Amino acid sequence: MKSFLPVLVVAFLVATIVLPIARPTVAASPKASAEMLKQLEGEFMKAAAEQGSQGYMAYYAEDSVELPNGGPIIQSKTNIAKGMDFLDDKNDRLMWTPVGADISASGDLGYTYGTFEFHTKNRDGKPVIEHGKYTSIWKQQKDASWKVVLDMGNSSPEPK
Repeated sequence: MKSFLPVLVVAFLVATIVLPIARPTVAASPKASAEMLKQLEGEFMKAAAEQGSQGYMAYYAEDSVELPNGGPIIQSKTNIAKGMDFLDDKNDRLMWTPVGADISASGDLGYTYGTFEFHTKNRDGKPVIEHGKYTSIWKQQKDASWKVVLDMGNSSPEPK
């Protein structure tokens, strides 16, 4: 029996080195993809165009953060919504195009970035178009929906 114990110990050690150890892998949910986030951006823009600030804010998480161009950090969906009523003006149109996106390996966090145009009218009633770029961080919520948790944009010169 004494000679069997060293053989058993050696066999166990060899088995742990040679045999692969099952390790949990972190992989994105099959539904979560960069393309899914780009599609979500399109739905987001459509909701803003059709429903104004209400449609726009429907895509924000309760604990979201806005980093506006030239302004202070705005925390919470409630506070961000206070500054979005310009989307309810029929003369104002915010349009954006995602250029890129990616999703985390865990499949619950992602980002999009791209360009935007804001169409409005000046005091004289003449059309004005502002150009810029944006980045949005998206997070999957407990109900499996995706919401913006951080958004930022800054102005750019008119594209050539």
